[in-house]
Amino acid sequence: MKELKTNVTIQNVWEARKRMSSIISKTPAVESFILSEKVGRPVYLKLETVHDTGAFKVRGAANKILSLTEEERKRGVATYSTGNHGMAVAYVAKKLGIKATVCISNRVPKAKVDSLKRLGAFIEFCGESQDEAGERCLVLERKHGLTVIEPFDDPEVIAGQGTIGLELLEDIPALKDVVVPLSGGGLLSGIGMALKTNDPSIGITGVSMVESAVMYESLRAGKPIKMPEKDTLADSLLGGIGMDNRYTFDMVQKYMDRAVLIPEDEIAQSMAFMIDHHRMILEGAAATGIAALLGNHIEYKDGAIAVIITGHNVDLTVVQRILNTYNPA
Repeated sequence: MKELKTNVTIQNVWEARKRMSSIISKTPAVESFILSEKVGRPVYLKLETVHDTGAFKVRGAANKILSLTEEERKRGVATYSTGNHGMAVAYVAKKLGIKATVCISNRVPKAKVDSLKRLGAFIEFCGESQDEAGERCLVLERKHGLTVIEPFDDPEVIAGQGTIGLELLEDIPALKDVVVPLSGGGLLSGIGMALKTNDPSIGITGVSMVESAVMYESLRAGKPIKMPEKDTLADSLLGGIGMDNRYTFDMVQKYMDRAVLIPEDEIAQSMAFMIDHHRMILEGAAATGIAALLGNHIEYKDGAIAVIITGHNVDLTVVQRILNTYNPA
């Protein structure tokens, strides 16, 4: 692994775990016997769907907001999001009695917009991309002194997501590979750092959709780039990584061993597969890891595989369309 200068350490992850303990509960890692049979190795599903917000993002949001000063909390927080991070910030802010503004693009699915409203956040719709929503967030920071809770490129957020890695090490002693949905890279950075600090031999695979895979294409280009957002079932993986990315670009480059892009039809088939065989509704982003296994996109050695099941916040109309179109296999 290449040398990396970063403010995020394994100590930060342990501190995050302690700090978040009043809000975040450990999530289960359950073996999928049918996937284990298909792959020929034990496959464990790390169910981040059991959080109250239905997605892993609440970890990073909780760690960041809990680290704020009393004065920062009084002024309030703002964030920009494709949905799940916004819900996480709104949820934590509501628990702590903090005012929250969430800037989202007009592309965010209705199910996530409805959840944001239920959580009491003030919502601003801003353009057609997460980048445009982020620009509005910075305006709110300058005008009203709100603290921006970054969706991924922040040490406290990365450390919060890294607590998943600690739980994997505790629950799966024979762990050899982890499959992580990849967007801005906060999740993969945190998990990768936590795991490889303890055992550098654990393989980290990042999975994204074919359309608008900004981190993947940025890594290929050797620097952060911008890409237009396109329609995808994995809408939670949309959004840029920031042209001034400070942490996740380098951390993903260091900790990710391989990257896989998943076509839309395989995402849909994997969503149908999980409903049929596990009675689990997953959003498209969460199904990318399942698709990587079902599509034989990754070569593995021996030992257990963990797939991070990142969230289940998907419109039921999408689920119905998939079930009407794809026969589970």
